Amino acid sequence: MEPSTSPSSSPAVNATASIAAAPLPEPKRGRLHWLAGFGVSGLLGLAVLLFWMLAAVFGPWLLSYSTASTGTSNVFMPIGAAHWLGTDYLGRDMLARVIEGARYTVGVALLATLVASGTGTVLALLAAASGRWIDATLSRGLDTLTAIPSKMFALIMVAGFGSSVPMLVLTAAIIYVPGAYRIARSLAVNINALDYVTVARTRGEGTLYIMLREILPNIVGPMLADLGLRFVYTVLLLASLSFLGLGIQPPAADWGSLVRENIGALAMGGASVIVPALAIASLTIAVNLVIDNLPGGAAREKGTR
Repeated sequence: MEPSTSPSSSPAVNATASIAAAPLPEPKRGRLHWLAGFGVSGLLGLAVLLFWMLAAVFGPWLLSYSTASTGTSNVFMPIGAAHWLGTDYLGRDMLARVIEGARYTVGVALLATLVASGTGTVLALLAAASGRWIDATLSRGLDTLTAIPSKMFALIMVAGFGSSVPMLVLTAAIIYVPGAYRIARSLAVNINALDYVTVARTRGEGTLYIMLREILPNIVGPMLADLGLRFVYTVLLLASLSFLGLGIQPPAADWGSLVRENIGALAMGGASVIVPALAIASLTIAVNLVIDNLPGGAAREKGTR
């Protein structure tokens, strides 16, 4: 008598069951899949930020010479068809001046922020992955800079070395290196104590490998958020220096300089003093909206509650 074979044990049925149990392949993501993590406010902030970035890079090239022409008879003109944002104290078109100022406000602040955050992150990785004496030396040295008020330090640097663009970048970078270092170090020290870092040290990996391959990839997200905050601080610092006449010098001008130059129009509510102030506000608010809507931010916030 031949043994009976149940239908469930037949090869065809088993193959069908294994195919059904196999996980479906994940759909391929497009290049812009990360935009799905942004909310409406995040996309709005990203659009405003992208607009000012493009204005800083390409805006001055697209402006015609006529928009920058001067004429004392057209001083502090209101918004109109001839001048969409009015004119300044010399009769120059404010739209052209604001776009030209974006090159200095956005460009100088972004460069100074990248230098500050990059330097602070590298020093923090070195402090976390090296011995205690290096960590203590770097921490105490940067704490000394933190003890000096930022505005006072900037005024001393500008008064001693001038207000050129390289000096403004260096000054802002030095001011915000300690803050970036503290954030990065607090993250790097916690990661350095994890088991997989200990395993990497046990198998003989060097300090540079630990810094770049084990610690850095795990702090990139928080440091990008901190980069946005440092950028906002730098924009406000440089704008305040320019408002005091110690920032970008004429004939060039950033948005802080435009507010100072056209302060005489404030009594009549002139657009020449209001528009640069609104430009600064729109840039800082846009960066904050992007930071608040970074992909994964909602999950991190939920996890901390």
